Amino acid sequence: MGPVATQLCRRKPLDSIVADAEGTAHDGPRLERTMGLGRLTLLGISSVLGTGIFFVLGTSVPTAGPGVVLSFVIAGVVAALAALCYVELAGAIPVAGSTYSYAYASLGEGIAYLVAWCLILEYGVAVSTVAVSWGQYLNQVSDAVFGVTLPDAISQPPGTGGLVNIPAIVVVIACTALLARGTRESILVNSILVCVKLAVLVMFVVVAFTAFDADRFTHFAPHGLGGITAAASAVFFSYVGFDAVSTAGEEVRNPRRTIPLALLLTLFVVTALYILVAVSGIGAQPEGAFARQEAAGDAVLAEILTTVTGSGKAALILSAGAVVSIFSVVLVTLYGQTRILFSMARDGLVPQVFRRVDRKRHTPAANSWIVGVAVAALAGFVPLQELADLTSMGTLIAFVAVAAAVMVLRRIAPDAPRPFRVPLYPVVPILTAVSCAYLAYQLPGLTWTLFLVWLTVATALYLAFGRRRSALREENAAVESGAEPESESESAAAVAD
Repeated sequence: MGPVATQLCRRKPLDSIVADAEGTAHDGPRLERTMGLGRLTLLGISSVLGTGIFFVLGTSVPTAGPGVVLSFVIAGVVAALAALCYVELAGAIPVAGSTYSYAYASLGEGIAYLVAWCLILEYGVAVSTVAVSWGQYLNQVSDAVFGVTLPDAISQPPGTGGLVNIPAIVVVIACTALLARGTRESILVNSILVCVKLAVLVMFVVVAFTAFDADRFTHFAPHGLGGITAAASAVFFSYVGFDAVSTAGEEVRNPRRTIPLALLLTLFVVTALYILVAVSGIGAQPEGAFARQEAAGDAVLAEILTTVTGSGKAALILSAGAVVSIFSVVLVTLYGQTRILFSMARDGLVPQVFRRVDRKRHTPAANSWIVGVAVAALAGFVPLQELADLTSMGTLIAFVAVAAAVMVLRRIAPDAPRPFRVPLYPVVPILTAVSCAYLAYQLPGLTWTLFLVWLTVATALYLAFGRRRSALREENAAVESGAEPESESESAAAVAD
């Protein structure tokens, strides 16, 4: 095996990963453990419960009919399988970096690097796409309350009537400033916003059920099983993001217990709410209305409330909830992206600026601003219509890597502490990998082409920078030559503010 191949397969030892997270490997500034189970669960719910549920029925009901309820169940089962794998790994490797860190410990540096870029793609496109919608919902609220709207040129996505999406830029920069200020403040704001959007969606369910008609489920699958599975691939976007819980591994108290519980609670709450929204929404209006509303660009849930109540007040509350929802999703998605880059920088695979920790606020402030400005530019100036499916692609590939990591770690580190073990092993990890691969196969060909281009760019970056600057490579080279590797305390001091 050549030197490049050897490095691609090189794993970071588990004890080294945990030492980095616990701060025993260095004396410099590090991330602060401020989150308990409640706030971490709310962070997870916030990252999943975005705008997807506010519009996905308009695109999925025409594909699957009332059977879209089963589509949500299928997507939820796939997400649950992946979540079980995450729970085991989060207990064994309670660090920042999520799937990237898990892959580095089990699948090797090369795959870990590509997985990290899959996550960066997932978070970057997701937060940009969600931010783009913020101006549209903000216009709905301001029009209803003040009779004022922003011109399309500065409030619509580029390519669909807009030149630059100013609200998208504003919401990303605002969230970046909050993240740079401190994790404690960011999580407190997020917790309040999550409670608001949960209340708004519960309100929708209650109101919609007052007009529920069971006859609307008579023709449950008008487009057959193919329509249901195709819709499952589409609605899977609505489940994307729960892995953000595992990116908080170094800012959580008692992470081996807290992270697994938060993952399971997040998925349970979100899946139950999604199914309730789907059942109540479909029962409240005829199937054909969803396609008409989507074609007209209407907010589907808001239109249902207007029809049921005969008033625009409930729809206004829902639109205001969407504004809140988008802000919280942007906040926690940016948070997850910065923590992945933080872990990569600590391993030497991206520039060290991404691991600088502000001594006063204990946040990677420079990292946050670099990511925030890049995402704001993407959301404000780039047409994103063809990129939304890349979020699902990046997520599904990451889930496959997590399933593989569970099986490899069971073999190479059988005695590692595991507060939770995947049940029915190895059936669950195998089912996770197969089901995620199948959903990825259902995505359009253009998505696959763009994804392969992204991986090609990531490979070039690894060969040009990451492979040469890898901390693990330097440590192994020092051991082989008999020299002392640079201490973590010296490295940490060099990159701290």
